[in-house]
Amino acid sequence: MTTENFPKYKDHYSYVDKLKRLGWNVCYLLLFRPFGLRCFDGWRNMVLRLFGAKIGKGTIIHASVKVWAPWNLTTGIRTSVGPHVLLYNPGNITLGSKACISQYAFICTASHDYTSILRPLIWKDIQIDDHVWVAAKAFVGPGVHIGTYAVVGATASVYKDVESYAIVGGNPAKFIKRRELIDVK
Repeated sequence: MTTENFPKYKDHYSYVDKLKRLGWNVCYLLLFRPFGLRCFDGWRNMVLRLFGAKIGKGTIIHASVKVWAPWNLTTGIRTSVGPHVLLYNPGNITLGSKACISQYAFICTASHDYTSILRPLIWKDIQIDDHVWVAAKAFVGPGVHIGTYAVVGATASVYKDVESYAIVGGNPAKFIKRRELIDVK
């Protein structure tokens, strides 16, 4: 196939979508990112809410977190998103209550259709349930559902659903053992 008859890439984002992203990126740089102290947790949550995010009470999202589209983000209560986490969410990301996403984790709802010569962007929603811990530098791919109380080990790459109470690790992530919680009095 020559470049003359090579199909043209089709952008599926409207000008309204692009303007929303531009507005968010400006506000991110001016109103979200500079306010890194813990006393500004509520401020950052408010900025995210102004752009359509549904943020639960007591949630902490660090100033260095990069959210691609706040309008596609939902969190439960008392959820923590650690430093330098990347939430790439052309699709929806839902984080349950008391979930913990550790530093440098990458939660990614999108990829490219490798079956097409144009490789268009495709996305699937990600659901991370209550009390889940996604450890440092872990990757969670498009369409993944992580069940309640599951643990994704550091640097793990998750491409398939993770059952509740499972501890997974590696690339690709594999079941390691069942999480057994001990009540501390």
